[in-house]
Amino acid sequence: MAAETQTRTADSRGFLDRLRASPFLSQLLSNRLAVAGIVIIVGMVVTALYARLFVAGPFGADLSAITGSRLGSAQNKAPPGALAGEGLLTDIFGTDSAARDIYKRTLYGAWLALKFGTITVGLSTLLGVGLGILAAYYGDVTDNVIMRTMDVFLAFPSLLLALALVAIFGAGLWKAVIALTLVYTPRFARVVRGAALKVLEDEYVDATVALGATDPRVLVKHVLPNCLAPVTVQSTLNFGLAIIDLAALSFLGFGAEPGTPSWGIMLAQGVENGLLTGKWWLSFFPGLFLAVTVLGFNLLGDGMRDALDPRMRETVD
Repeated sequence: MAAETQTRTADSRGFLDRLRASPFLSQLLSNRLAVAGIVIIVGMVVTALYARLFVAGPFGADLSAITGSRLGSAQNKAPPGALAGEGLLTDIFGTDSAARDIYKRTLYGAWLALKFGTITVGLSTLLGVGLGILAAYYGDVTDNVIMRTMDVFLAFPSLLLALALVAIFGAGLWKAVIALTLVYTPRFARVVRGAALKVLEDEYVDATVALGATDPRVLVKHVLPNCLAPVTVQSTLNFGLAIIDLAALSFLGFGAEPGTPSWGIMLAQGVENGLLTGKWWLSFFPGLFLAVTVLGFNLLGDGMRDALDPRMRETVD
């Protein structure tokens, strides 16, 4: 009995051990689309760090240089420098209605997108994982209360619910993060609950409880590690969705404040000031960066799902 319990306990290490011992990385890196997603994400992270440090940071200009306007400048909605005959390095993305450099604003938008996207996904993952495991482990009343509350949130379209919550909390990027955290939490809770219920059916969990393990130890040491695979995939896919929703809220005027170099704000200004006047560069470049970033996270998320799911590997093989 003791030997069997030790074996089962070793098996309970779950995701982290399988990640080291299984061909997960080889499967992931053999997926060309997943590798393309990794390259895109790394490129965006480098871009975001560069913007934070050298565009508007300790080694570059002050943030007001890309949020304010160029007072007295004659360049108003100027096209990219190459198209204007001014060379490739002169306002390479053009300028907006306030004569601000779209290139610098777009790069800094990557920093804002990744920063607030990470916070949103991180908070929703922590809340969702905690609620999902508690619902699965304690069941009965606890399960019904938690999951029926999650069902209420899931009954509404995500963006509509986010808009309603932001209308209550007020506009601003941090308020948008709180709203989206509440919107995404039920997705993680449902995924984790399903995975935890399967883990709790294993005999080694009963054996661990019988040996006197406390509830927190069972949840943290045995249940949680076996739920990390679906959580990792869900987090990666939700990262791209969080970036889109943050941009959408800013586009609709409920996210970033006007003047903030957010991709959503830049798209809104481009549609308002450039769509009907032929100033395509106002919204093209921030829209392109937004699309490519979300594509990268979606490709990586799909690749991780295929690599972690044995059934998908068998299908591919």
